[in-house]
Amino acid sequence: MNRSAARILDANANRAREALRIMEDYARFIADDRELAAQLKSIRHELRSALDRLPPGWLEANRDAPGDVGRTTKTESEGRRESIAAVVVAAGKRLGEALRSLEEYLKSIDAPAAAAIEAQRYRAYDAEQQLQRRLGTVTCPQWRLCVLITESLCTLPWIEVLEAAIAGGADCIQLREKNLEDGKLLGRATVVVDRCRAAGIASIINDRADVALLTGATGVHLGQTDLPVGHVRRLAGRQLIVGVSTSHLAQAEAAARGGADYCGVGPMFHTTTKDKPQLAGPAYLQQYIERVPLPHLAIGGITRTNVRQLVAVGCRGVAVSSYVCASDDPCDAVRKLREALGP
Repeated sequence: MNRSAARILDANANRAREALRIMEDYARFIADDRELAAQLKSIRHELRSALDRLPPGWLEANRDAPGDVGRTTKTESEGRRESIAAVVVAAGKRLGEALRSLEEYLKSIDAPAAAAIEAQRYRAYDAEQQLQRRLGTVTCPQWRLCVLITESLCTLPWIEVLEAAIAGGADCIQLREKNLEDGKLLGRATVVVDRCRAAGIASIINDRADVALLTGATGVHLGQTDLPVGHVRRLAGRQLIVGVSTSHLAQAEAAARGGADYCGVGPMFHTTTKDKPQLAGPAYLQQYIERVPLPHLAIGGITRTNVRQLVAVGCRGVAVSSYVCASDDPCDAVRKLREALGP
């Protein structure tokens, strides 16, 4: 058999195995996704089975790492990765390239082995897509206090409430205006995003991924009846942080699998903002914290007084609307709620 072909197959087999291990480690230890980790492990084992069709020890016997003329040729980008997400993305691309090279060169040596590699290549594309959906969780921060701005709930003009919430220490603002015409919504969202950007905090648009993209918002927040996360990803990729409202664990786990970056968790307490006949309560928040590896924002009837119940079960972030919007002093309301949340 051709020695040069053996060196090519050996190099790409190693690339593929290494990339699969990086992707599997992410699925297992960061995304906590048992099914995806098992899928990647299966691809790794199937790759080994396909290569076992070759003569035992043939690839290793022809390995010549010191004589590889490309061993020291590296680009600047190969020497660093900006984030964990970048590590996983690079591994996914490297896996596809390595499997394709294996497939093509094996066609001249063992056609059934090449066909087996082709099948694993398509499985790898699917696994890479699933991982891509999960990567946003690496960069999404755990906000401490998000204020939802709805003009009809505001005692003061909405723009004053926005400025006061920012001054009081909110680290995220969500614009929630379900009844504004598109043009007015776009204009208002632009103001919110610009003010938040100037203050160095996050801006989230409720429901409307298109408006979030047009205004350069940090992200979009989706309800259970809005566009699925996967469809938003098709529009925006990882350009937007995507949050999802959840009221029980099954919804939260589905959101995580679908690629959400964080979840709204609630309602915690009775609220007049939205009609919710059943309370999720602090018990659900505790379940979420224990089981779902995404940032959270507890929501629903939260005040300076009852937020301590949430802190007691490990709450790290809350979203409030009426408590701040309806206040005569929104800045003070935000400050006191931040104090109650603790450091």
